[in-house]
Amino acid sequence: MKNFRIRFSLIFLIGGLLLQACTGTGTWGTVGQTPNPPDRLSTQELEALFRARTDSVRMRVHEADVQFMTGMISHHAQALVMSGFAPTNGSGRQVRTLAARIINAQKDEIAFMQQWLLDRRQPVPEVDETGQAVHAMHMPGMLSPEQLQNLENAKGLEFDRLFLTYMIQHHEGAVTMVYTLFATDGAALDDIAFKLASDIQVDQITEVARMRSMLEALPAPRRNR
Repeated sequence: MKNFRIRFSLIFLIGGLLLQACTGTGTWGTVGQTPNPPDRLSTQELEALFRARTDSVRMRVHEADVQFMTGMISHHAQALVMSGFAPTNGSGRQVRTLAARIINAQKDEIAFMQQWLLDRRQPVPEVDETGQAVHAMHMPGMLSPEQLQNLENAKGLEFDRLFLTYMIQHHEGAVTMVYTLFATDGAALDDIAFKLASDIQVDQITEVARMRSMLEALPAPRRNR
């Protein structure tokens, strides 16, 4: 079907050139004069020209889309750092399973967003080992260095409670970023960007509800006597 559309468009492109020559319009000459046609293009060259023009139209992006992808890469990267503490610091199987699910999902989304930026010749942000993007502006839900350190130092039930509390904060920040994107005029008209943002919104809202239930089910913290 894709090849058919290309050939169909090429027919109109070639037909337009021939019609221009026959009617004497454009720069080829006037009626009664022998036109001087331009150098002939092969079918392969015409197809390459067609592909280049359609790709150019398809790859036009809104600045808000680029900012969203760039920011969400850093946002996801911090979630990977947070989740990476769970196998050694967490006490509950549910928390460790949730952390593993977050790592698998958000690693794939980071790679997807990086490729989206590369395909559109946009810079891809560098992310350090703490999940902070170099020169990145503050984004909703991001943990402060102190919060991240507290999470890394926590063990057992204390870790589970902090992890769920902080990850709820983190997820809600990501949802806010999606809302901001959708509220921006002209943004998210790119089908790929729209679908990714929509998926992130649905997934993270669902996970927030699950984490709230998990948090409520944890034993109450012990009080010092």
